[in-house]
Amino acid sequence: MHASIADVIADTAQNSIEAGAKRVTVDLVEDGETISVAIVDNGKGMDETTQNKAFDPFYTEAGKHDKRKVGLGFPILKQICESCEGDLTLKSEKGVGTELRYHFNAKHIDLPPMGDIAEMTATLFNYPGDFELVFTHRRESREYTVSRSELIDAVGSLESIEGLSLAKAFLRSQEEELT
Repeated sequence: MHASIADVIADTAQNSIEAGAKRVTVDLVEDGETISVAIVDNGKGMDETTQNKAFDPFYTEAGKHDKRKVGLGFPILKQICESCEGDLTLKSEKGVGTELRYHFNAKHIDLPPMGDIAEMTATLFNYPGDFELVFTHRRESREYTVSRSELIDAVGSLESIEGLSLAKAFLRSQEEELT
């Protein structure tokens, strides 16, 4: 099971990157009552049959994982949503992209901890490939938005230790300003 909300976001956003999306947006909203996540991409998308199979733990897209025959990401996400009085919606169109939205009751006793959002975001930005990722985190009336391209312009390569360290420091400062 995922240890934190950050793990869930990382797993679901990584799906967008792996689906060949050139643009991915991740919106995390905390309003005191709910925690909501929206991930929208322009990747390869899924037909209706694949969307229905996506929640089957014994299904994974052929060729996605060389050594395993199951895909637990969406089934675990669905279980977390349901156990925390939340839900999820998946809308996708083959060749167009995918929109995944999920939310949780922020006060539910079974809600996993938030986890390290700055670390998760830095990891997603550092994922290999040619894509733009825009991350927004809103808590109550405060928010910040940062894009992968802006971060790379500001710190240089995310593949260097120095650049990645600067990126993480910046993201941590943005997270601290939300409190």
